Amino acid sequence: MGLVRVELFARIRRDARIEGLSIRELARRHGVHRRTVRQALESAKPPGRKPRQQAAPKLDAVRDLIDGMLQQDIDAPRKQRQTATRIWHRLLDEHAAQVGYPTVRDYVRVRRPEILGIVPIAKAMVPQLHLPGAEAEVDFGEVWVILAGVKTKCFMFAYRLSHSGRAVHRVYPTQALEAFLEGHIDAFEETGGVPTGQIKYDNLSPAVSTVLSGRARVETARWALFRSHYGFDAFYCEPGVDGAHEKGGIEGEVGRFRRTWLSPMPVVDSLAELNARIRDWDLRDENRRIGQKITTVAHDYLIDRDALRSLPRARFDPGLELYPMVDRSGLLTVRQAKYSVPVRFIGRRLRVSLRASELVVFDGRAQVARHERVTVRYGQSVELDHYLEVLKFKPGALAGSSVLASARTACAFTTEHEAFWAESRKVNGDASGTRELIDVLLLHRTLPDRAVLAGIRAALTVGSVLADVVAIEARRAAAIALEDSDTSFAVVEELPKVVSLTQRRLADPAAVIAGLPNDTRPLPSVAGYDELLTKRSAKQAAVPTSEEVSGA
Repeated sequence: MGLVRVELFARIRRDARIEGLSIRELARRHGVHRRTVRQALESAKPPGRKPRQQAAPKLDAVRDLIDGMLQQDIDAPRKQRQTATRIWHRLLDEHAAQVGYPTVRDYVRVRRPEILGIVPIAKAMVPQLHLPGAEAEVDFGEVWVILAGVKTKCFMFAYRLSHSGRAVHRVYPTQALEAFLEGHIDAFEETGGVPTGQIKYDNLSPAVSTVLSGRARVETARWALFRSHYGFDAFYCEPGVDGAHEKGGIEGEVGRFRRTWLSPMPVVDSLAELNARIRDWDLRDENRRIGQKITTVAHDYLIDRDALRSLPRARFDPGLELYPMVDRSGLLTVRQAKYSVPVRFIGRRLRVSLRASELVVFDGRAQVARHERVTVRYGQSVELDHYLEVLKFKPGALAGSSVLASARTACAFTTEHEAFWAESRKVNGDASGTRELIDVLLLHRTLPDRAVLAGIRAALTVGSVLADVVAIEARRAAAIALEDSDTSFAVVEELPKVVSLTQRRLADPAAVIAGLPNDTRPLPSVAGYDELLTKRSAKQAAVPTSEEVSGA
Protein backbone atom coordinates (compact mmCIF):
# COMPACT_ATOMS: atom_id res chain seq x y z
CA MET A 1 0.00 0.00 0.00
CA GLY A 2 1.84 3.04 -1.29
CA LEU A 3 1.20 6.70 -0.69
CA VAL A 4 0.41 7.24 -4.37
CA ARG A 5 -2.44 4.67 -4.32
CA VAL A 6 -3.87 6.15 -1.11
CA GLU A 7 -3.97 9.62 -2.70
CA LEU A 8 -5.51 8.17 -5.88
CA PHE A 9 -8.29 6.49 -3.91
CA ALA A 10 -8.91 9.75 -2.02
CA ARG A 11 -9.34 11.74 -5.28
CA ILE A 12 -11.70 9.10 -6.73
CA ARG A 13 -13.86 9.10 -3.59
CA ARG A 14 -13.94 12.94 -3.49
CA ASP A 15 -15.00 13.25 -7.16
CA ALA A 16 -17.71 10.63 -6.66
CA ARG A 17 -18.97 12.35 -3.52
CA ILE A 18 -18.94 15.94 -4.78
CA GLU A 19 -19.71 15.61 -8.51
CA GLY A 20 -21.58 12.32 -8.45
CA LEU A 21 -19.66 10.93 -11.45
CA SER A 22 -20.28 7.43 -12.69
CA ILE A 23 -17.77 4.63 -12.49
CA ARG A 24 -17.06 4.97 -16.21
CA GLU A 25 -16.41 8.72 -15.90
CA LEU A 26 -14.22 8.29 -12.81
CA ALA A 27 -12.13 5.63 -14.59
CA ARG A 28 -11.68 7.91 -17.64
CA ARG A 29 -10.79 10.99 -15.55
CA HIS A 30 -8.18 9.24 -13.39
CA GLY A 31 -6.86 6.87 -16.07
CA VAL A 32 -7.50 3.66 -14.17
CA HIS A 33 -9.53 0.50 -14.66
CA ARG A 34 -13.16 0.44 -13.53
CA ARG A 35 -12.20 -2.34 -11.12
CA THR A 36 -9.87 0.11 -9.34
CA VAL A 37 -12.70 2.65 -9.11
CA ARG A 38 -14.98 0.08 -7.50
CA GLN A 39 -12.23 -0.78 -4.98
CA ALA A 40 -11.81 2.92 -4.10
CA LEU A 41 -15.54 3.39 -3.60
CA GLU A 42 -15.72 0.32 -1.36
CA SER A 43 -12.82 1.23 0.91
CA ALA A 44 -10.47 4.16 1.40
CA LYS A 45 -7.64 1.68 2.06
CA PRO A 46 -6.14 0.20 -1.11
CA PRO A 47 -5.96 -3.59 -1.10
CA GLY A 48 -2.56 -5.19 -0.63
CA ARG A 49 -0.73 -6.47 -3.65
CA LYS A 50 -0.76 -10.22 -4.17
CA PRO A 51 2.64 -11.86 -3.84
CA ARG A 52 4.15 -12.88 -7.11
CA GLN A 53 3.77 -16.56 -7.80
CA GLN A 54 6.76 -17.90 -9.63
CA ALA A 55 6.00 -20.83 -11.89
CA ALA A 56 7.65 -24.11 -10.84
CA PRO A 57 6.21 -26.81 -13.11
CA LYS A 58 8.70 -29.51 -12.10
CA LEU A 59 8.12 -28.90 -8.40
CA ASP A 60 4.34 -28.73 -8.86
CA ALA A 61 4.42 -32.21 -10.37
CA VAL A 62 5.97 -33.74 -7.23
CA ARG A 63 4.73 -31.36 -4.52
CA ASP A 64 2.03 -33.73 -3.26
CA LEU A 65 4.44 -36.68 -3.36
CA ILE A 66 6.95 -34.83 -1.16
CA ASP A 67 4.23 -33.79 1.29
CA GLY A 68 3.14 -37.42 1.55
CA MET A 69 6.66 -38.60 2.32
CA LEU A 70 7.06 -35.91 4.96
CA GLN A 71 3.77 -36.95 6.59
CA GLN A 72 5.21 -40.46 6.96
CA ASP A 73 7.82 -38.94 9.34
CA ILE A 74 5.23 -37.64 11.81
CA ASP A 75 5.34 -40.82 13.87
CA ALA A 76 8.90 -41.86 12.91
CA PRO A 77 11.83 -41.63 15.37
CA ARG A 78 13.83 -38.43 14.96
CA LYS A 79 16.94 -40.26 13.80
CA GLN A 80 14.98 -42.16 11.14
CA ARG A 81 13.25 -39.29 9.48
CA GLN A 82 13.79 -39.02 5.76
CA THR A 83 16.38 -36.51 4.64
CA ALA A 84 16.00 -34.33 1.56
CA THR A 85 18.49 -36.58 -0.21
CA ARG A 86 16.45 -39.70 0.60
CA ILE A 87 13.23 -38.06 -0.60
CA TRP A 88 14.90 -37.04 -3.85
CA HIS A 89 16.17 -40.57 -4.47
CA ARG A 90 12.67 -41.97 -3.81
CA LEU A 91 11.20 -39.54 -6.34
CA LEU A 92 13.67 -40.74 -8.95
CA ASP A 93 13.42 -44.45 -8.18
CA GLU A 94 9.71 -44.84 -7.38
CA HIS A 95 8.13 -42.14 -9.54
CA ALA A 96 10.75 -41.40 -12.26
CA ALA A 97 10.34 -37.73 -11.46
CA GLN A 98 12.25 -35.14 -13.50
CA VAL A 99 13.30 -32.81 -10.71
CA GLY A 100 16.68 -31.64 -9.42
CA TYR A 101 18.04 -32.12 -5.92
CA PRO A 102 18.34 -28.36 -5.09
CA THR A 103 14.60 -27.94 -5.84
CA VAL A 104 13.67 -30.78 -3.50
CA ARG A 105 16.09 -29.64 -0.80
CA ASP A 106 14.78 -26.06 -0.72
CA TYR A 107 11.15 -27.19 -0.62
CA VAL A 108 11.79 -29.74 2.17
CA ARG A 109 13.56 -27.09 4.25
CA VAL A 110 10.45 -24.90 4.27
CA ARG A 111 7.73 -27.58 4.23
CA ARG A 112 9.04 -30.02 6.87
CA PRO A 113 8.51 -27.67 9.89
CA GLU A 114 4.96 -26.92 8.65
CA ILE A 115 3.98 -30.61 8.36
CA LEU A 116 5.75 -31.83 11.50
CA GLY A 117 4.68 -28.84 13.57
CA ILE A 118 8.26 -27.86 14.41
CA VAL A 119 8.56 -24.36 15.84
CA PRO A 120 11.88 -22.77 14.82
CA ILE A 121 12.81 -21.86 18.38
CA ALA A 122 16.53 -22.02 17.64
CA LYS A 123 16.22 -19.09 15.21
CA ALA A 124 14.35 -16.85 17.61
CA MET A 125 16.26 -13.94 19.10
CA VAL A 126 16.15 -13.11 22.81
CA PRO A 127 17.32 -9.63 23.86
CA GLN A 128 20.48 -9.80 25.98
CA LEU A 129 21.68 -7.68 28.89
CA HIS A 130 25.44 -7.10 28.91
CA LEU A 131 26.79 -6.31 32.37
CA PRO A 132 29.51 -3.67 32.65
CA GLY A 133 33.02 -5.05 32.27
CA ALA A 134 31.83 -8.64 31.87
CA GLU A 135 31.96 -9.43 28.16
CA ALA A 136 33.77 -8.54 24.95
CA GLU A 137 33.88 -9.76 21.36
CA VAL A 138 36.81 -10.25 18.97
CA ASP A 139 37.06 -10.76 15.22
CA PHE A 140 39.37 -10.25 12.23
CA GLY A 141 38.43 -8.48 9.00
CA GLU A 142 40.23 -7.97 5.71
CA VAL A 143 41.31 -4.46 4.67
CA TRP A 144 43.27 -3.15 1.71
CA VAL A 145 45.92 -0.46 2.24
CA ILE A 146 48.17 1.51 -0.11
CA LEU A 147 51.33 0.64 1.82
CA ALA A 148 54.50 2.40 0.64
CA GLY A 149 52.88 2.87 -2.76
CA VAL A 150 51.74 -0.76 -3.11
CA LYS A 151 48.16 -2.01 -2.79
CA THR A 152 48.47 -4.51 0.07
CA LYS A 153 46.03 -6.89 1.71
CA CYS A 154 46.12 -6.58 5.50
CA PHE A 155 44.03 -7.80 8.41
CA MET A 156 42.21 -5.68 10.99
CA PHE A 157 41.92 -6.98 14.55
CA ALA A 158 38.75 -5.68 16.21
CA TYR A 159 37.90 -5.84 19.94
CA ARG A 160 34.59 -4.55 21.33
CA LEU A 161 33.30 -4.26 24.90
CA SER A 162 29.73 -5.57 24.84
CA HIS A 163 28.26 -3.14 27.40
CA SER A 164 29.52 0.19 26.09
CA GLY A 165 30.47 -0.68 22.52
CA ARG A 166 33.95 0.82 23.05
CA ALA A 167 36.12 -0.72 20.34
CA VAL A 168 39.83 -1.05 19.64
CA HIS A 169 41.16 -1.71 16.13
CA ARG A 170 44.63 -2.59 14.86
CA VAL A 171 45.86 -3.47 11.38
CA TYR A 172 48.53 -6.16 10.93
CA PRO A 173 50.18 -7.75 7.90
CA THR A 174 48.97 -11.18 9.03
CA GLN A 175 46.26 -12.77 11.18
CA ALA A 176 48.59 -15.36 12.69
CA LEU A 177 48.82 -16.08 16.41
CA GLU A 178 51.33 -13.26 16.98
CA ALA A 179 48.88 -10.66 15.63
CA PHE A 180 46.01 -12.27 17.55
CA LEU A 181 47.86 -12.00 20.88
CA GLU A 182 49.30 -8.55 20.20
CA GLY A 183 45.85 -7.24 19.33
CA HIS A 184 44.48 -8.52 22.65
CA ILE A 185 47.32 -6.91 24.61
CA ASP A 186 46.83 -3.55 22.90
CA ALA A 187 43.07 -3.78 23.49
CA PHE A 188 43.45 -4.62 27.19
CA GLU A 189 45.92 -1.79 27.72
CA GLU A 190 43.83 0.66 25.69
CA THR A 191 40.63 -0.06 27.61
CA GLY A 192 42.39 -0.33 30.97
CA GLY A 193 41.59 -3.90 31.99
CA VAL A 194 40.36 -7.42 31.18
CA PRO A 195 36.69 -8.54 31.03
CA THR A 196 35.66 -10.40 34.17
CA GLY A 197 33.52 -12.88 32.24
CA GLN A 198 34.08 -14.15 28.72
CA ILE A 199 35.24 -13.01 25.31
CA LYS A 200 33.39 -14.33 22.26
CA TYR A 201 35.24 -15.66 19.20
CA ASP A 202 34.81 -17.38 15.91
CA ASN A 203 36.73 -20.63 15.58
CA LEU A 204 39.89 -18.74 14.60
CA SER A 205 42.82 -20.97 13.75
CA PRO A 206 45.27 -19.01 15.98
CA ALA A 207 43.16 -20.01 19.00
CA VAL A 208 41.43 -23.27 18.02
CA SER A 209 43.25 -26.27 16.60
CA THR A 210 40.24 -28.63 16.54
CA VAL A 211 36.48 -28.01 16.62
CA LEU A 212 34.73 -30.73 18.61
CA SER A 213 31.00 -31.32 19.07
CA GLY A 214 28.95 -28.62 20.72
CA ARG A 215 31.02 -25.85 22.28
CA ALA A 216 34.03 -28.03 22.98
CA ARG A 217 37.29 -26.92 21.34
CA VAL A 218 40.93 -27.99 21.41
CA GLU A 219 42.90 -24.77 21.95
CA THR A 220 46.47 -24.10 20.88
CA ALA A 221 48.96 -24.29 23.74
CA ARG A 222 50.16 -20.69 23.51
CA TRP A 223 46.60 -19.36 23.38
CA ALA A 224 45.69 -21.36 26.49
CA LEU A 225 48.78 -19.92 28.22
CA PHE A 226 47.77 -16.40 27.20
CA ARG A 227 44.22 -16.82 28.57
CA SER A 228 45.60 -18.17 31.82
CA HIS A 229 47.99 -15.22 32.13
CA TYR A 230 45.23 -12.60 31.74
CA GLY A 231 42.51 -14.65 33.43
CA PHE A 232 39.48 -14.66 31.14
CA ASP A 233 37.23 -17.31 29.57
CA ALA A 234 36.63 -17.88 25.86
CA PHE A 235 33.20 -18.49 24.31
CA TYR A 236 33.35 -20.05 20.84
CA CYS A 237 30.43 -19.45 18.49
CA GLU A 238 28.89 -22.04 16.21
CA PRO A 239 30.84 -22.52 12.99
CA GLY A 240 29.71 -20.76 9.85
CA VAL A 241 26.75 -18.44 9.34
CA ASP A 242 24.73 -20.09 12.12
CA GLY A 243 27.04 -18.58 14.75
CA ALA A 244 27.27 -15.06 13.35
CA HIS A 245 24.36 -13.78 15.46
CA GLU A 246 26.10 -14.93 18.65
CA LYS A 247 28.55 -12.04 18.35
CA GLY A 248 26.61 -9.68 16.16
CA GLY A 249 28.11 -6.62 17.82
CA ILE A 250 31.64 -7.21 16.53
CA GLU A 251 30.37 -8.46 13.14
CA GLY A 252 28.72 -5.10 12.57
CA GLU A 253 31.62 -3.19 14.12
CA VAL A 254 34.17 -4.50 11.62
CA GLY A 255 32.06 -3.37 8.69
CA ARG A 256 31.13 -0.03 10.25
CA PHE A 257 34.73 0.92 11.02
CA ARG A 258 35.94 -0.19 7.60
CA ARG A 259 33.27 1.87 5.82
CA THR A 260 33.72 4.91 8.07
CA TRP A 261 37.50 5.26 8.34
CA LEU A 262 39.15 2.92 5.82
CA SER A 263 37.22 3.99 2.73
CA PRO A 264 38.80 5.03 0.44
CA MET A 265 41.89 2.91 1.00
CA PRO A 266 44.32 4.72 3.35
CA VAL A 267 47.69 5.72 1.90
CA VAL A 268 50.53 5.28 4.42
CA ASP A 269 54.26 4.53 4.48
CA SER A 270 53.99 1.94 7.25
CA LEU A 271 51.43 0.08 9.34
CA ALA A 272 52.76 1.87 12.42
CA GLU A 273 51.64 5.14 10.84
CA LEU A 274 48.22 3.65 10.04
CA ASN A 275 47.73 2.29 13.56
CA ALA A 276 48.59 5.71 14.99
CA ARG A 277 45.75 7.16 12.92
CA ILE A 278 43.42 4.36 14.02
CA ARG A 279 44.04 5.22 17.68
CA ASP A 280 42.75 8.73 16.99
CA TRP A 281 39.75 7.38 15.08
CA ASP A 282 38.86 5.07 17.97
CA LEU A 283 38.83 8.05 20.32
CA ARG A 284 36.62 10.05 17.94
CA ASP A 285 34.18 7.14 17.77
CA GLU A 286 33.55 7.47 21.51
CA ASN A 287 31.29 10.46 20.81
CA ARG A 288 28.77 8.42 18.81
CA ARG A 289 25.56 6.76 20.01
CA ILE A 290 24.79 3.12 19.22
CA GLY A 291 21.28 2.28 18.04
CA GLN A 292 18.55 3.82 20.18
CA LYS A 293 20.76 4.57 23.17
CA ILE A 294 20.52 8.06 24.61
CA THR A 295 24.04 7.92 26.07
CA THR A 296 27.32 8.04 24.14
CA VAL A 297 29.94 5.32 23.97
CA ALA A 298 32.25 7.45 26.11
CA HIS A 299 29.63 7.72 28.87
CA ASP A 300 29.01 3.97 28.98
CA TYR A 301 32.71 3.20 28.70
CA LEU A 302 33.40 4.97 32.01
CA ILE A 303 31.11 2.41 33.67
CA ASP A 304 32.69 -0.42 31.71
CA ARG A 305 36.24 0.58 32.65
CA ASP A 306 35.56 0.67 36.37
CA ALA A 307 34.20 -2.89 36.25
CA LEU A 308 37.11 -4.44 34.32
CA ARG A 309 39.66 -6.67 36.04
CA SER A 310 43.08 -5.07 36.52
CA LEU A 311 45.91 -6.01 34.19
CA PRO A 312 48.55 -8.43 35.51
CA ARG A 313 51.89 -6.94 36.56
CA ALA A 314 53.92 -8.74 33.90
CA ARG A 315 53.21 -8.01 30.23
CA PHE A 316 52.85 -11.13 28.11
CA ASP A 317 55.35 -11.39 25.24
CA PRO A 318 53.18 -11.95 22.16
CA GLY A 319 56.11 -12.98 19.99
CA LEU A 320 56.61 -16.53 18.78
CA GLU A 321 59.93 -17.75 20.18
CA LEU A 322 62.27 -19.34 17.62
CA TYR A 323 65.98 -20.29 17.54
CA PRO A 324 67.30 -20.04 13.96
CA MET A 325 70.96 -20.38 12.93
CA VAL A 326 72.90 -17.39 11.56
CA ASP A 327 74.44 -18.28 8.18
CA ARG A 328 77.73 -17.12 6.65
CA SER A 329 76.08 -14.01 5.25
CA GLY A 330 74.99 -12.87 8.71
CA LEU A 331 71.37 -13.75 7.94
CA LEU A 332 68.86 -15.86 9.82
CA THR A 333 65.77 -17.34 8.18
CA VAL A 334 62.32 -17.05 9.76
CA ARG A 335 59.12 -18.03 7.93
CA GLN A 336 60.89 -18.08 4.54
CA ALA A 337 62.25 -14.54 5.02
CA LYS A 338 65.80 -13.47 5.87
CA TYR A 339 66.94 -10.92 8.46
CA SER A 340 70.44 -9.60 9.15
CA VAL A 341 72.26 -9.62 12.49
CA PRO A 342 75.75 -8.37 13.45
CA VAL A 343 78.37 -10.53 11.73
CA ARG A 344 79.96 -11.53 15.04
CA PHE A 345 77.04 -13.97 15.51
CA ILE A 346 77.73 -15.98 12.35
CA GLY A 347 77.43 -19.70 13.06
CA ARG A 348 75.42 -19.26 16.27
CA ARG A 349 71.78 -19.84 17.18
CA LEU A 350 69.98 -16.76 18.47
CA ARG A 351 66.63 -16.34 20.15
CA VAL A 352 64.06 -14.63 17.94
CA SER A 353 60.75 -13.11 19.00
CA LEU A 354 58.50 -13.08 15.91
CA ARG A 355 55.75 -10.52 16.46
CA ALA A 356 52.87 -9.24 14.37
CA SER A 357 54.71 -6.29 12.81
CA GLU A 358 58.33 -6.83 13.78
CA LEU A 359 61.05 -9.33 14.55
CA VAL A 360 63.40 -8.90 17.52
CA VAL A 361 66.64 -10.86 17.91
CA PHE A 362 68.25 -11.53 21.30
CA ASP A 363 71.62 -12.83 22.45
CA GLY A 364 70.68 -14.02 25.92
CA ARG A 365 68.76 -11.04 27.31
CA ALA A 366 70.51 -8.43 25.16
CA GLN A 367 68.71 -7.21 22.06
CA VAL A 368 71.03 -7.35 19.04
CA ALA A 369 68.68 -6.59 16.11
CA ARG A 370 65.18 -5.36 15.34
CA HIS A 371 63.46 -5.49 11.93
CA GLU A 372 60.05 -4.81 10.48
CA ARG A 373 58.41 -8.14 9.74
CA VAL A 374 58.83 -9.29 6.14
CA THR A 375 55.60 -10.78 4.81
CA VAL A 376 56.82 -11.44 1.25
CA ARG A 377 58.05 -14.98 0.70
CA TYR A 378 61.84 -15.09 0.23
CA GLY A 379 62.09 -11.38 1.05
CA GLN A 380 64.80 -9.97 3.28
CA SER A 381 65.51 -7.11 5.66
CA VAL A 382 69.17 -6.12 6.10
CA GLU A 383 70.97 -3.27 7.87
CA LEU A 384 74.29 -1.82 6.77
CA ASP A 385 75.39 -1.33 10.38
CA HIS A 386 75.51 -5.11 10.92
CA TYR A 387 78.32 -5.50 8.35
CA LEU A 388 80.61 -2.55 9.16
CA GLU A 389 83.25 -4.66 10.96
CA VAL A 390 83.73 -7.02 8.06
CA LEU A 391 83.68 -4.15 5.54
CA LYS A 392 86.69 -2.64 7.33
CA PHE A 393 88.66 -5.64 6.10
CA LYS A 394 86.82 -5.95 2.77
CA PRO A 395 86.11 -2.34 1.70
CA GLY A 396 85.72 -3.32 -1.94
CA ALA A 397 82.59 -5.32 -1.10
CA LEU A 398 80.60 -2.24 -0.10
CA ALA A 399 79.92 -0.69 -3.50
CA GLY A 400 77.97 -3.60 -4.96
CA SER A 401 76.43 -4.97 -1.77
CA SER A 402 72.73 -5.51 -1.18
CA VAL A 403 73.07 -3.93 2.27
CA LEU A 404 74.15 -0.63 0.70
CA ALA A 405 71.23 -0.76 -1.73
CA SER A 406 68.85 -1.43 1.16
CA ALA A 407 70.33 1.47 3.17
CA ARG A 408 69.85 3.81 0.23
CA THR A 409 66.24 2.69 -0.20
CA ALA A 410 65.55 3.24 3.51
CA CYS A 411 67.29 6.68 3.34
CA ALA A 412 69.76 5.52 6.02
CA PHE A 413 72.61 6.16 3.59
CA THR A 414 72.06 9.85 2.86
CA THR A 415 73.41 12.35 0.36
CA GLU A 416 75.89 13.50 3.01
CA HIS A 417 77.33 9.99 3.21
CA GLU A 418 77.47 9.79 -0.58
CA ALA A 419 79.33 13.13 -0.81
CA PHE A 420 81.83 12.19 1.89
CA TRP A 421 82.48 8.80 0.28
CA ALA A 422 83.06 10.34 -3.15
CA GLU A 423 85.49 12.97 -1.80
CA SER A 424 87.27 10.44 0.41
CA ARG A 425 87.86 8.04 -2.48
CA LYS A 426 89.09 10.92 -4.63
CA VAL A 427 91.69 11.91 -2.01
CA ASN A 428 92.59 8.58 -0.34
CA GLY A 429 91.82 6.02 -3.02
CA ASP A 430 89.01 3.46 -3.11
CA ALA A 431 90.10 1.21 -0.25
CA SER A 432 91.31 3.84 2.21
CA GLY A 433 88.51 6.21 1.30
CA THR A 434 85.91 3.53 1.96
CA ARG A 435 87.51 2.74 5.33
CA GLU A 436 87.20 6.42 6.30
CA LEU A 437 83.51 6.23 5.37
CA ILE A 438 83.02 3.11 7.49
CA ASP A 439 84.61 4.88 10.47
CA VAL A 440 82.06 7.65 9.94
CA LEU A 441 79.21 5.12 9.78
CA LEU A 442 80.39 3.60 13.06
CA LEU A 443 79.79 6.98 14.72
CA HIS A 444 76.04 6.43 14.32
CA ARG A 445 76.21 3.76 17.04
CA THR A 446 77.18 6.29 19.73
CA LEU A 447 75.97 9.65 18.41
CA PRO A 448 72.63 10.95 17.12
CA ASP A 449 72.19 10.62 13.38
CA ARG A 450 71.67 14.36 12.93
CA ALA A 451 74.86 15.09 14.85
CA VAL A 452 76.89 12.80 12.57
CA LEU A 453 75.38 14.39 9.47
CA ALA A 454 76.19 17.83 10.88
CA GLY A 455 79.79 16.64 11.41
CA ILE A 456 80.02 15.40 7.82
CA ARG A 457 78.81 18.75 6.46
CA ALA A 458 81.24 20.65 8.67
CA ALA A 459 84.19 18.52 7.53
CA LEU A 460 83.30 18.82 3.86
CA THR A 461 82.94 22.59 4.23
CA VAL A 462 86.68 22.90 4.97
CA GLY A 463 87.71 20.17 2.52
CA SER A 464 88.49 17.49 5.10
CA VAL A 465 87.75 13.80 4.44
CA LEU A 466 89.04 12.44 7.74
CA ALA A 467 86.70 10.47 9.98
CA ASP A 468 88.41 12.00 13.04
CA VAL A 469 87.37 15.50 11.95
CA VAL A 470 83.80 14.31 11.45
CA ALA A 471 83.85 12.72 14.91
CA ILE A 472 85.08 15.92 16.57
CA GLU A 473 82.44 18.07 14.90
CA ALA A 474 79.67 15.49 15.52
CA ARG A 475 80.49 15.29 19.25
CA ARG A 476 80.63 19.07 19.40
CA ALA A 477 77.20 19.40 17.76
CA ALA A 478 75.71 16.72 20.02
CA ALA A 479 77.16 18.35 23.15
CA ILE A 480 75.80 21.79 22.30
CA ALA A 481 72.36 20.40 21.50
CA LEU A 482 72.39 18.39 24.73
CA GLU A 483 73.33 21.38 26.89
CA ASP A 484 70.56 23.52 25.46
CA SER A 485 67.44 21.56 24.51
CA ASP A 486 66.13 24.63 22.65
CA THR A 487 69.13 24.60 20.30
CA SER A 488 68.51 22.61 17.15
CA PHE A 489 71.17 20.97 14.99
CA ALA A 490 70.47 23.56 12.31
CA VAL A 491 71.51 26.31 14.75
CA VAL A 492 74.58 24.33 15.82
CA GLU A 493 75.75 24.13 12.22
CA GLU A 494 75.78 27.94 12.05
CA LEU A 495 78.32 28.14 14.91
CA PRO A 496 82.09 28.41 14.18
CA LYS A 497 83.43 25.15 12.79
CA VAL A 498 86.75 23.41 12.38
CA VAL A 499 89.31 25.57 10.55
CA SER A 500 91.11 24.39 7.43
CA LEU A 501 94.88 24.46 8.03
CA THR A 502 95.36 24.38 4.27
CA GLN A 503 93.47 27.64 3.95
CA ARG A 504 95.50 29.05 6.81
CA ARG A 505 98.84 28.19 5.19
CA LEU A 506 97.82 29.56 1.80
CA ALA A 507 96.30 32.76 3.15
CA ASP A 508 97.98 35.99 4.13
CA PRO A 509 99.24 35.55 7.73
CA ALA A 510 97.70 38.88 8.62
CA ALA A 511 94.29 37.86 7.35
CA VAL A 512 91.62 36.23 9.41
CA ILE A 513 90.40 33.07 7.65
CA ALA A 514 87.19 31.28 8.58
CA GLY A 515 86.88 33.28 11.77
CA LEU A 516 90.40 32.38 13.03
CA PRO A 517 92.18 35.30 14.84
CA ASN A 518 95.85 36.05 14.43
CA ASP A 519 98.13 33.54 16.18
CA THR A 520 100.17 35.56 18.74
CA ARG A 521 101.78 32.56 20.35
CA PRO A 522 105.65 32.37 20.21
CA LEU A 523 107.25 29.93 17.83
CA PRO A 524 108.06 26.55 19.36
CA SER A 525 111.59 26.20 20.78
CA VAL A 526 113.79 23.29 21.96
CA ALA A 527 115.98 25.45 24.17
CA GLY A 528 114.52 23.89 27.25
CA TYR A 529 115.54 20.45 26.06
CA ASP A 530 119.11 21.70 25.36
CA GLU A 531 119.30 22.97 28.91
CA LEU A 532 118.31 19.56 30.22
CA LEU A 533 121.08 17.96 28.17
CA THR A 534 123.65 20.40 29.65
CA LYS A 535 122.57 19.60 33.21
CA ARG A 536 122.71 15.90 32.51
CA SER A 537 126.29 16.16 31.17
CA ALA A 538 127.43 18.10 34.24
CA LYS A 539 125.87 15.55 36.57
CA GLN A 540 127.59 12.71 34.78
CA ALA A 541 130.96 14.51 35.02
CA ALA A 542 130.59 14.90 38.82
CA VAL A 543 130.17 11.18 39.40
CA PRO A 544 133.58 9.31 39.81
CA THR A 545 134.24 6.42 37.48
CA SER A 546 134.92 2.87 38.67
CA GLU A 547 138.68 3.13 37.84
CA GLU A 548 138.99 6.27 39.96
CA VAL A 549 137.32 4.53 42.86
CA SER A 550 139.58 1.45 42.62
CA GLY A 551 142.76 3.63 42.37
CA ALA A 552 141.80 5.47 45.49
